[in-house]
Amino acid sequence: MNDAPRKTFLITGVSSGLGRAFATAALRAGHTVVGTVRKESDAETFTALDPERAHVRLLDVTDEQEVFAVVREVEESVGAIDVLIANAGYGLEGTFEETPMAALRAQFEVNVFGAATTVQAVLPFMRERRRGHILAVTSMGGLAAFPGVSAYCGSKYALEGILESVGKEVAGFGIHVTALEPGSFRTDWAGRSMVRAPRTIAAYDELFEPIRAARRTASGQQLGDPAKAAAAVLHVLDVPRPPAHLVLGSDALRLVRAGREAVDHDLDAWEDLSRSTDFPVGAEIK
Repeated sequence: MNDAPRKTFLITGVSSGLGRAFATAALRAGHTVVGTVRKESDAETFTALDPERAHVRLLDVTDEQEVFAVVREVEESVGAIDVLIANAGYGLEGTFEETPMAALRAQFEVNVFGAATTVQAVLPFMRERRRGHILAVTSMGGLAAFPGVSAYCGSKYALEGILESVGKEVAGFGIHVTALEPGSFRTDWAGRSMVRAPRTIAAYDELFEPIRAARRTASGQQLGDPAKAAAAVLHVLDVPRPPAHLVLGSDALRLVRAGREAVDHDLDAWEDLSRSTDFPVGAEIK
């Protein structure tokens, strides 16, 4: 343990993966953690990590009223929430044309609206106290898009935009907002936790089948270590100026940089056309 003040965390989705890693690291550092899960069996497993400081709440983040109720109850019964990590989410794999609209809406319901609701629920308390740190797990797919996960990337891009705007709105209240953009970590995200849209269009076979096969093969062999990601997150909680974006993993750094370079290339290549849409300087606007 270090000498930093002990904090109370609210972390959604702690049954496995990065959520469990974040919670475990915070508990080991001496913090109090309220973790949310969807199943009673996961609740018992989580509280066993530390019977005194690991608190659990059953929660479906798509239930807006329940999210607000849980946050109020935690504030009253456990203590002031210093850190929110909106981690609950899942992956949806499939080409866009093959992805049913119902599956796309469900992806956004959890990854975007579930996270946004949780952020909105903690803000009044943090704003009143003039302190707090909000983090949410997006993805390298929230800064660089990839074929075969259009719905997932779309949800993470949407969450990135919300977080960046919120960060600028609440900075004057002493509240920090950080988007966490992990690459491929050794969790079950690409295994049983991945929802896969059914294949229906043979024209995509050549592009997509190798992508799907590679993802399945890589599951459990990814480069990223969840424990080290958790350590990185704890580190930025203690710096005076935490980042608005924290990319996690060397693969994410490489792919996000490549994606940003592609955008920069288009900005440079089409700069004259972009500028051509302005009124002439000094022209009267009617």
